[in-house]
Amino acid sequence: MGEEVAVPLSVRIAGVLVGIEGLAGFGYAIAVLVGAFTHTRGAVGNLYAEAGFFAVMGAAIVAVAVGLLRGQAWTRTPAAVLQLLFIGIAWYVFGPSGQIAVGVVTAIFCVATLVLLFTRPARAWAIGLRQE
Repeated sequence: MGEEVAVPLSVRIAGVLVGIEGLAGFGYAIAVLVGAFTHTRGAVGNLYAEAGFFAVMGAAIVAVAVGLLRGQAWTRTPAAVLQLLFIGIAWYVFGPSGQIAVGVVTAIFCVATLVLLFTRPARAWAIGLRQE
């Protein structure tokens, strides 16, 4: 087997940023669960399902973040796809929802993460090239 390729700092920072996104998913799941407990009428089961969905998605995103931090090259692609999806969400928050500040901050966060994932050292690391 070849030598281990060092994980670039940009990939590790991107891993931290992706981890923040995953933790935000967990936070939203907890907020929905608290809302379900305080909700007295209607489809409370739907709120439990929504909380479960966001908890599972948060766990998957945190797993990608841990993979980036540990230097597993396969996690770069899911992280990049997530950023592209979140940019679409930021567009919706910015436009139709009318929450301009939240949309701009979300888009900047996602673009910054994408830039970190596509720096020259990150690309070289992803294909297994050694940085001299």
